[in-house]
Amino acid sequence: MKSILVTFVFTLMYCHGNSQNYIGDQKEIDQIIMNSQNFSKDMMNSDHVKLGDAYTKDAKIFPNRTKIITGKEAITKFWKLPDGVQTAYHKIIPEEIEIVDNTAYDYGYYEGKTKKSDGSEVEWKGKYVIVWKKVKTQWKIYLDIWNSVNP
Repeated sequence: MKSILVTFVFTLMYCHGNSQNYIGDQKEIDQIIMNSQNFSKDMMNSDHVKLGDAYTKDAKIFPNRTKIITGKEAITKFWKLPDGVQTAYHKIIPEEIEIVDNTAYDYGYYEGKTKKSDGSEVEWKGKYVIVWKKVKTQWKIYLDIWNSVNP
Protein backbone atom coordinates (compact mmCIF):
# COMPACT_ATOMS: atom_id res chain seq x y z
CA MET A 1 0.00 0.00 0.00
CA LYS A 2 2.80 2.40 0.91
CA SER A 3 4.58 1.80 -2.42
CA ILE A 4 1.34 2.44 -4.32
CA LEU A 5 0.87 5.73 -2.46
CA VAL A 6 4.48 6.78 -3.16
CA THR A 7 4.05 5.89 -6.85
CA PHE A 8 0.78 7.84 -7.03
CA VAL A 9 2.31 10.94 -5.39
CA PHE A 10 5.39 10.77 -7.65
CA THR A 11 3.18 10.44 -10.75
CA LEU A 12 0.98 13.34 -9.65
CA MET A 13 4.02 15.55 -9.03
CA TYR A 14 5.51 14.64 -12.42
CA CYS A 15 2.28 15.33 -14.32
CA HIS A 16 1.73 18.63 -12.52
CA GLY A 17 5.29 19.78 -13.18
CA ASN A 18 5.15 18.92 -16.87
CA SER A 19 2.66 21.49 -18.20
CA GLN A 20 3.40 20.99 -21.90
CA ASN A 21 0.72 19.19 -23.84
CA TYR A 22 1.59 18.04 -27.37
CA ILE A 23 -1.06 16.29 -29.44
CA GLY A 24 -0.24 14.88 -32.86
CA ASP A 25 2.52 13.13 -34.75
CA GLN A 26 5.77 13.62 -32.81
CA LYS A 27 7.78 14.27 -35.99
CA GLU A 28 5.40 17.10 -36.92
CA ILE A 29 5.45 18.49 -33.37
CA ASP A 30 9.26 18.44 -33.46
CA GLN A 31 9.25 20.45 -36.70
CA ILE A 32 6.97 23.11 -35.18
CA ILE A 33 9.19 23.32 -32.09
CA MET A 34 12.28 23.62 -34.31
CA ASN A 35 10.57 26.35 -36.34
CA SER A 36 9.88 28.27 -33.12
CA GLN A 37 13.51 27.89 -32.01
CA ASN A 38 14.70 29.11 -35.43
CA PHE A 39 12.30 32.06 -35.15
CA SER A 40 14.00 33.04 -31.89
CA LYS A 41 17.46 32.70 -33.48
CA ASP A 42 16.40 34.81 -36.45
CA MET A 43 14.95 37.38 -34.05
CA MET A 44 18.27 37.62 -32.17
CA ASN A 45 20.16 37.85 -35.49
CA SER A 46 17.85 40.69 -36.63
CA ASP A 47 17.12 38.70 -39.80
CA HIS A 48 13.75 40.14 -40.78
CA VAL A 49 13.84 38.29 -44.13
CA LYS A 50 14.06 34.88 -42.43
CA LEU A 51 11.41 35.99 -39.93
CA GLY A 52 9.13 36.83 -42.86
CA ASP A 53 9.85 33.45 -44.43
CA ALA A 54 8.41 31.77 -41.32
CA TYR A 55 4.92 32.93 -42.41
CA THR A 56 2.52 31.84 -45.15
CA LYS A 57 1.96 34.23 -48.06
CA ASP A 58 -1.47 35.16 -46.68
CA ALA A 59 -0.44 35.27 -43.00
CA LYS A 60 -1.74 37.78 -40.48
CA ILE A 61 -0.06 39.07 -37.33
CA PHE A 62 -1.81 40.75 -34.42
CA PRO A 63 0.80 42.79 -32.53
CA ASN A 64 -0.10 44.27 -29.16
CA ARG A 65 -2.07 47.56 -29.48
CA THR A 66 -1.92 47.72 -33.31
CA LYS A 67 -4.07 46.87 -36.30
CA ILE A 68 -3.81 43.50 -38.02
CA ILE A 69 -0.87 43.27 -40.45
CA THR A 70 -1.58 41.08 -43.48
CA GLY A 71 0.72 39.36 -45.98
CA LYS A 72 4.27 38.11 -45.93
CA GLU A 73 5.74 41.34 -47.39
CA ALA A 74 4.14 43.58 -44.74
CA ILE A 75 5.08 41.12 -41.98
CA THR A 76 8.71 41.03 -43.17
CA LYS A 77 8.78 44.84 -43.06
CA PHE A 78 7.26 44.80 -39.55
CA TRP A 79 10.14 42.67 -38.21
CA LYS A 80 12.87 45.02 -39.53
CA LEU A 81 14.33 46.74 -36.47
CA PRO A 82 15.49 50.35 -36.47
CA ASP A 83 19.24 50.94 -36.72
CA GLY A 84 21.00 50.42 -33.40
CA VAL A 85 18.21 48.28 -31.90
CA GLN A 86 18.75 44.55 -31.35
CA THR A 87 16.84 41.69 -29.78
CA ALA A 88 19.48 40.43 -27.36
CA TYR A 89 17.38 37.50 -26.14
CA HIS A 90 14.20 35.75 -27.35
CA LYS A 91 12.59 32.52 -26.24
CA ILE A 92 9.25 30.87 -27.04
CA ILE A 93 7.83 28.52 -24.39
CA PRO A 94 4.94 26.47 -25.76
CA GLU A 95 2.28 25.24 -23.36
CA GLU A 96 0.31 23.26 -25.93
CA ILE A 97 0.66 22.27 -29.57
CA GLU A 98 -2.09 20.32 -31.31
CA ILE A 99 -2.05 19.18 -34.93
CA VAL A 100 -5.28 18.53 -36.83
CA ASP A 101 -4.63 17.46 -40.43
CA ASN A 102 -2.64 20.29 -42.10
CA THR A 103 -3.39 22.87 -39.41
CA ALA A 104 -1.97 23.20 -35.92
CA TYR A 105 -2.38 25.54 -33.02
CA ASP A 106 0.26 26.47 -30.53
CA TYR A 107 -0.02 28.66 -27.46
CA GLY A 108 2.21 29.59 -24.57
CA TYR A 109 4.56 32.31 -23.41
CA TYR A 110 7.49 34.24 -24.80
CA GLU A 111 10.21 36.33 -23.20
CA GLY A 112 12.98 38.52 -24.42
CA LYS A 113 15.29 41.44 -24.06
CA THR A 114 15.78 44.39 -26.41
CA LYS A 115 19.00 46.37 -26.52
CA LYS A 116 18.19 49.95 -27.48
CA SER A 117 20.42 52.29 -29.48
CA ASP A 118 21.46 54.12 -26.30
CA GLY A 119 22.79 50.84 -24.85
CA SER A 120 19.98 50.33 -22.34
CA GLU A 121 18.07 47.05 -22.23
CA VAL A 122 14.37 46.39 -21.83
CA GLU A 123 13.04 42.99 -20.74
CA TRP A 124 9.61 41.80 -21.80
CA LYS A 125 7.30 38.81 -21.43
CA GLY A 126 3.99 37.84 -22.90
CA LYS A 127 1.60 35.21 -24.14
CA TYR A 128 0.90 34.09 -27.69
CA VAL A 129 -1.30 31.98 -29.93
CA ILE A 130 -0.07 30.73 -33.32
CA VAL A 131 -2.08 28.93 -35.97
CA TRP A 132 0.23 26.95 -38.26
CA LYS A 133 -0.52 25.69 -41.78
CA LYS A 134 1.41 22.99 -43.54
CA VAL A 135 2.66 24.33 -46.87
CA LYS A 136 3.93 21.41 -48.93
CA THR A 137 6.19 19.75 -46.33
CA GLN A 138 6.88 22.76 -44.07
CA TRP A 139 4.90 24.21 -41.19
CA LYS A 140 4.41 27.98 -41.64
CA ILE A 141 2.77 30.55 -39.39
CA TYR A 142 -0.66 31.60 -40.65
CA LEU A 143 -2.00 33.57 -37.67
CA ASP A 144 0.24 35.03 -34.95
CA ILE A 145 -1.12 36.98 -32.00
CA TRP A 146 0.75 38.09 -28.91
CA ASN A 147 0.52 40.56 -26.07
CA SER A 148 2.49 41.40 -23.00
CA VAL A 149 1.93 40.21 -19.46
CA ASN A 150 3.06 41.86 -16.27
CA PRO A 151 6.26 40.27 -14.91
